[in-house]
Amino acid sequence: MGSAPNSQFAPSWYAAFEGSHTQGREQRMRAFVRLWSAFMRARVFIAAVLLALQVFVVVTKAGGPEWLVLLCALHLSAAVVVLYAWRPVEHGRPLHLQWLLTIGVDVLVFALLQNFQLGGINYTALFALPLLLASILGPLTLALGTAAAITLYLLGEASWSAWLLNDLSAARFLQAGLTGTGFFLVAVLANQLAIRLAREEALAASSQAAARAQAQVNELVIESLTVGVLVVDVHGVVRSANPAAQAMLLGQVSPTAAKLLLSARSSWQHLAHLVSETFTAGQALEMETTIDNEDRPSQRLHARTRLTAQGSRRAGLCVLFLEDLREVEARVRTEKLASMGRMSAAVAHEIRNPLSAISQANALLDEEVQAVAQKRLTRMIDQNAQRLARIVDDILNVARAQPNPDLAAAPSLPLDPTVRQITVEWARQNQSERVLGVHVHAPAAYVGFDPEHLRRLLINLLDNALRHASGKPSSIRVITQPSGNEHIRLSVWSDGQALEDSVMRHLFEPFFSSESRSSGLGLYICRELCERYGAQIAYRRTRLDQRDGNEFYALIPSNGREAVPREPLQQSLSYPMGDSVATRNAPYSRPASTGGVPLTTR
Repeated sequence: MGSAPNSQFAPSWYAAFEGSHTQGREQRMRAFVRLWSAFMRARVFIAAVLLALQVFVVVTKAGGPEWLVLLCALHLSAAVVVLYAWRPVEHGRPLHLQWLLTIGVDVLVFALLQNFQLGGINYTALFALPLLLASILGPLTLALGTAAAITLYLLGEASWSAWLLNDLSAARFLQAGLTGTGFFLVAVLANQLAIRLAREEALAASSQAAARAQAQVNELVIESLTVGVLVVDVHGVVRSANPAAQAMLLGQVSPTAAKLLLSARSSWQHLAHLVSETFTAGQALEMETTIDNEDRPSQRLHARTRLTAQGSRRAGLCVLFLEDLREVEARVRTEKLASMGRMSAAVAHEIRNPLSAISQANALLDEEVQAVAQKRLTRMIDQNAQRLARIVDDILNVARAQPNPDLAAAPSLPLDPTVRQITVEWARQNQSERVLGVHVHAPAAYVGFDPEHLRRLLINLLDNALRHASGKPSSIRVITQPSGNEHIRLSVWSDGQALEDSVMRHLFEPFFSSESRSSGLGLYICRELCERYGAQIAYRRTRLDQRDGNEFYALIPSNGREAVPREPLQQSLSYPMGDSVATRNAPYSRPASTGGVPLTTR
């Protein structure tokens, strides 16, 4: 059997997976085995019939030697052995012993029966079985050879009969020649038909495989869409729905493929009406609607419909697309923030030069003035200029593309000494020694983090905590501790008030702040710094030492390497803070589930 060439298949984006040599070979082999089994069963059936016929002839003494019964019995045994004990030879191989034991045995047995059977029984028609076996399962050469062998036998039989009977009959030779010619035609036609059917079967199998692959791709795409997709019939019955649509309508993904009725719930009536109007109008419609749920917050959706059979009313199916307007608004907000970021970067770049001029002029002015009131004014100018400079730097650092560092090449920092140094410097600068408590519990931990980036991360979190803390002793806590086997947990806790839901939704977004004097870039920069080094940052409301507070924590991958040589850290442990060194290293009241906390980062 042949196989369809690759040129017959239409090209597609997954064409590399179609018509491969291995798949085509397996398909051809399966078809070959099916046909082989059918022919071998036919051989067993015919051999059994011939054996029964010979037994009947011997019993009724209708003529013919008794050894033909033994011949038919051996033929039946050989056919059964080949059917159950032999594995078919792969198509396309050269002439094999198996072909001789099937085609050759059949031709020989039928020839002996034809030659020695008395009573006028003609076995010529049986030669069609080995001929079709050779034509359909073998190459054309084998089929023509089998036809030639049968034709030579028929001509030889006619010559032998004419010599024995001394009757040279032209009609007998003509009959043998016509029969042989018919066998040649059958061999050629059967072989060509088998090749054609094999090609069609290979094409159908390849098309079916491509259709299954495309259906799987479509199903995967639809299931992974955030847009809800429902297939609804003319009666409002939902035939299928992807997980996003089930979550929008039911609040959860149904594990079973149960059918839904859009008119079953009052909150879905407008969707059922939209589908009905689509079938009536015979065209696509869309609308914005709200689904009021009893056990869940209401959802604002944008619904649009499409008909599977355009222009056909009361027929086909309607595909209903549901899109959560909150996600649309979030994408619009993200695009707006990106535009604002580019504009802010441009403005910040333009502000930097005049701001430098103001700072220099103020420094010169401060050297000349002597009055206390004038000194107070120059200090006020200097403080606000520095604040503007920090805001400009933050905006430019956010807008500037930062390449991701090689984590393997990042310096390996000892976390606890680095945190101690940063916190003592921050406390001295902000005069916050009394409110800050440092608890380090990862003495052997090393993290792959740039020192300046870790300093900036911790200082941003401390500045944010200082703005919201109560100012009581130990109202701000810095804590380090292992979190599992692969991460170190660095957290900054403060006893501030709980954040509002509207603030939590945009906590790590750029340019968002609940205070008018903040640039809104602190937490966003913290998130960006953590993502550069494979860390994660998140927020949660937690309780520490019988006080509720806000905790910002970062899970930093642990680095087992020793610290690379660099400038030595200040190891002074004489903190001028409210609690002693022993207190800092002592156990504290840890919040529940300190390790492996689920992150809900934005």
